[in-house]
Amino acid sequence: MPSLDDVYCKFGEVAEAAQLIETNLGTALLFFDLVDENLISPVTLKVEDVQAGKDVMRRIDRQPLGALLKNTKRHSDELDKLEPVLSDALDTRNRLAHHFYRQHNLRKNTDAGRAIMLADLEAIHETLITALKALSLLSGIDLDKAVADMEARRAAGEEAPEIDQTKVFHLPL
Repeated sequence: MPSLDDVYCKFGEVAEAAQLIETNLGTALLFFDLVDENLISPVTLKVEDVQAGKDVMRRIDRQPLGALLKNTKRHSDELDKLEPVLSDALDTRNRLAHHFYRQHNLRKNTDAGRAIMLADLEAIHETLITALKALSLLSGIDLDKAVADMEARRAAGEEAPEIDQTKVFHLPL
């Protein structure tokens, strides 16, 4: 039977998927807003006014998922095609963040209750991962292919490259 630690661990994994959706939308919105405000050239991708670019990024970072969706849609008709998936993801993310533990209340105290909670988290995760994969495809990234490629490398005995954890994994403005 699942432990309370199993529930908390899965909740963290699901919350990560929600944050990845926000990051994906925020990155797209950052590009659109920088172009709109003539702070970046879509050809050279060079930020002309670093401080103004940072201000745009800070403004975007404060937006919740619903606002990110709304504001990104203003720039891209492609998101309209994903409306049902993104709407489900938004509703699901909001339920996770604001209602999950209240809905399940005392279930965490029994084996059967924790099993119900884990099943719910699995369903929430599936909804969020579906949205993340769809958004990533719009950016030209096929997450399923990336996983398959990584598994193929592992099966062939290739080691994963070492990653320097002290380095910044994004480009500064």
